[in-house]
Amino acid sequence: MIEKAIKHSVDVKRKILKSKTLLKILRDVADEMVGLFERDGKVLFCGNGGSAADAQHLAAELSGKFYFDRPPLFAEALHVNTSYITAVANDYSYDEIFARLVKAKGRKGDMLFALSTSGNSENILKAIQVANDHGMITVGLTGEKGGKMKTECNYLLNVPSTDTPRIQEAHIMLGHIICEIVEAELFGRK
Repeated sequence: MIEKAIKHSVDVKRKILKSKTLLKILRDVADEMVGLFERDGKVLFCGNGGSAADAQHLAAELSGKFYFDRPPLFAEALHVNTSYITAVANDYSYDEIFARLVKAKGRKGDMLFALSTSGNSENILKAIQVANDHGMITVGLTGEKGGKMKTECNYLLNVPSTDTPRIQEAHIMLGHIICEIVEAELFGRK
């Protein structure tokens, strides 16, 4: 069981490494992020469950540090205020929790980084729709099929797998690569 899980994880990463299309999109997303931070923009992250944990993790890598000490970047996971989440879910619906924050915080040229292994989470799709309406750059991290997100995002990083744990492992790897590129491009190593 242990060896099988590791083998499957490695196989997914090999497929990513062989996909010139996916690697180009990954670089394009990193370049977009560098550009928006140079313009003093911000990146908003959203996800549910394990994807929420990954969203929060990646936001922390950008707003804190990745490899070395440098100025913070504006990156925020939209789910970290539990009072807000429970109030909006109760007063409106769970499907609105991210969309309302994107309306409040997102500006033209900012980025929404949306994580959903299925690509079909309704609250993520609504947030993407609002971000698109505001002229934001939308990036989706999904599984192989991309779900409904595949036609809604400016950039789609769809991991070549249908296995949720393997997809999420690859999401954090792709996110770390973006963070590394962004940090190096903006600050270099001092």
